[in-house]
Formats: sequence, C-alpha cells, structure tokens
Amino acid sequence: MQESLSVNHWSRRELLRVGGLGALGLSLPRLLAAADKPTAGPAPKADACIIIFLNGGPSHLDMWDMKPAGPIEIRGEFDPIPSSLAGVDVCEHLPRLAQQMHHTTLIRSMNHSVNNSHAAAVYAALTGHDRGEQGGGAKPDDHPAPGAVLAKLRPTRPGTLPYITLPYKTKEGAAGPLQPGFLAGFMGATYDPFWVLDDPNTPQFHVRNLSLPAGLAQERMQARRGLLTSLNHGLEAQSNQTLDSLDDFQQQAFDLLTSNRAQRAFKLDTEPDSVRERYGRNIYGQSVLLARRLIEADTRVVTMSWAPHANATWDTHGQNFRSLKTRLLPQFDAACSSLLDDLAQSGRLERTLVAVLGDFGRTPKINNNAGRDHWNSCYSILLAGGGIKPGFVYGASDHQGATPRHSPVTPGDIVATIYQLLGVDHQHLLYDTLNRPHTVVPEARIIHDLLA
Repeated sequence: MQESLSVNHWSRRELLRVGGLGALGLSLPRLLAAADKPTAGPAPKADACIIIFLNGGPSHLDMWDMKPAGPIEIRGEFDPIPSSLAGVDVCEHLPRLAQQMHHTTLIRSMNHSVNNSHAAAVYAALTGHDRGEQGGGAKPDDHPAPGAVLAKLRPTRPGTLPYITLPYKTKEGAAGPLQPGFLAGFMGATYDPFWVLDDPNTPQFHVRNLSLPAGLAQERMQARRGLLTSLNHGLEAQSNQTLDSLDDFQQQAFDLLTSNRAQRAFKLDTEPDSVRERYGRNIYGQSVLLARRLIEADTRVVTMSWAPHANATWDTHGQNFRSLKTRLLPQFDAACSSLLDDLAQSGRLERTLVAVLGDFGRTPKINNNAGRDHWNSCYSILLAGGGIKPGFVYGASDHQGATPRHSPVTPGDIVATIYQLLGVDHQHLLYDTLNRPHTVVPEARIIHDLLA
C-alpha cells in the first residue's frame, strides 16, 4: 500500500493514528478512504449496479444472437427457444433466463478494436477506454473501473462497502498478471475494490477482512476506540487533509466492524436452501446471490468476474458446445435468471442496474477443435433494471453474426450510459494523484434509446 506521505514526513500524531488502527487488527483496505462529497451529475435512475462479467468472451451466436437458418459451420449445435420477449429467441440451454427477457434490453451490435488480448478487451469493456491491442496487466495509470468512480463521486453511507469485486482477482492467463479494468488506476489505490476472494459456496465461507481479530469482543474494541479518541484529543492541534482522512478511515473501520447490516450481507447461510439451490450451488451462482445481498446492504457497485483467469471459462477455443451445454450455460442460466427474478419480485430492479458484459464474442465459423475463437467485430451484451428500457432489442448483426447490420455500439457508449443511469456525468473530470485532469469516458455517447 502506498501512502501519500513518506514515513520520514509523518508526524507523531499521524503515526499514532495509523498504529492505532493496526492495533485493532483491522485489515480493511484503502477503500475506506472513499469518502468524497457527492458530485453534481445527472439525476440517478439507479442506486446500485451489479456487473456480471463473463470473462473470456461468451459466444453471442450460441446464447442470444443465434442464426438457425445459417449453415452448420456457423449456426452450431444448439436450437433456439422463444423467450418472454415477443419475437426474441435465446439458446435452448437458457430456459430460465428466457422467462426473464421481458425485463431486459439485449444489445446485438457491440464492437471494439481488440481481437487478441483479453486484458485489453476487458479493460475496454469495463472502463470504456479502447486502447487497441495494448495488453499486459493492471497499471497505476489505467483509467478507473465504474465501481471506483462511483465510490468517489457517489459515496455510500458509513458502515457500507462502496465497491466490491468477487470471487476472483482474474488473471491474464493462469500464470499471468491481474487483468486491468477492475481497479481505480490513476485515482489511486484508495478507491480499489474490496475483494471477496473466498468461495461463497463453501460451508466455512466468511469474509476475513470484516472479522474482528480472535479474542477481541465488541466491548474491547469500543474501549480501544475510546483510547484512540483520547490520544487524538491529547495530541497537538493540527489539521490537514491527510489527518482528516485518517479520522474518516478510523470511523468507517469501526462502523464496518460493528455494523450488523454489513455483517449480515455476507451470511449466506441465512438464505433458505431453496434460494441457494435456485442460484446454483457453485462459486458463480453463490457469488451472484451474494452480489444481490450486498446491494441490499447498500453497496453501490458489485463486479463479479466469471473466471479465475482469462482462459478458464468462457474462452471456448476448443469444445465450445460441450463447455456451454454441460457447465457454463446452466450455471449462468440459474444465477442470472434468479437475480433478475428476485430483484423484480422485491421491487429493487427498478433502482438496480444489472449489466451482463464480456470482453468480446466468438467467431461465426466453428474451428477444427469444435470451438469458436475471439471475435471483436460484433457481439452481444444484456442490460436490465435501473432505468434501462425493458423488453427491448437494440442493434442487429448480419446473417452470420459477424458485423453490425445497424446501430453499432462501443464499450465506451455502454459505460457512458451506465454512468448516466447511476448519476455520473461521463464527461466529468477526475484527477490523478499528481492532480492532472482526466475525463471519465471522453470518446463515448449516451445511448438514449436504451433508457426507459
């Protein structure tokens, strides 16, 4: 963790405060600094956002832009089925999601410039910045993820976690670096996500970063809080932004550790077994269920990355149809359909934006390994809730699903539209740690046809 001041320049008061937090045994990371005042922007239609990121590149042709009239080498092995959205078919292996399509907008004309590097495509999809085939892992000068931007510009109330990513720190290949697009980048590590990296499907699941140290009861913690307060009052009176921020972090740390609401969100064992089964008893289904619970506990943005590394799940260069049929689509069908249904039934879908995104699509032509390769020229995404027009299809691909037939859309357009719905101007200026200005998403447009 890098601090804004070197140790040599810290005062006795600053060191005591940081040491005091350490004495608590707190492992709550830099996200606690996300306490900026709200910034004026468009009136938000959504209070929260869940991003389900199908990491690796899901096949649009085998999910929701099928070409049943095409030749076998393009249409593949699956049959389409009707959905609850009149005139729109989806894959036969998405039967439950088919019944939720009337809640959604399906965009079938996505495209960007990246066809080789997963890292660069993920970065474009999540930040809206298409920098071409510039691969590699996350860098300090990257543009920030939506969760980081919202943590700064629309901070949550005390006792909540503003931005959470789960269940993996997805790598660029099994031995590769952390993919870009999930961190705060030039905004500084203060706004990085709170990572939940334990498997929520295991009986022993708990979030260690939100647990009190062993043997430290709440009464003892409150006593330490009083001691720290006394130390602060007894030290020399001085005030600067760093010290004020440390006060905020200390307060938020205590709030989180004593907040029943925050603690309850992670207690998946309080959910009925029938609900957990409905989402799917696997790491991804339970992560989506956890995302719903976190939004209910006032987290602003939850990003769920569906892969431990880029080649592990949706990157179906080989055995595309077997992987989709036996593993990927059934798990996704259960998790996504349950999320949309629960949010709709509870009345939360109106104020919760759900975005099902991916790095790119897959080739129209099936390769010699019964797989499909990367395809950036045209692919599909799904949006729902939070001010998105329900029961709508935007754009279309050609007869092979190879290029947009009309209304092409870039990731920047989608990210700008997501910001609009969440009450952030995508032309807003953010400042890096050297106080240099950066536009949130400069080369993008809001797609007003998607808005309810």
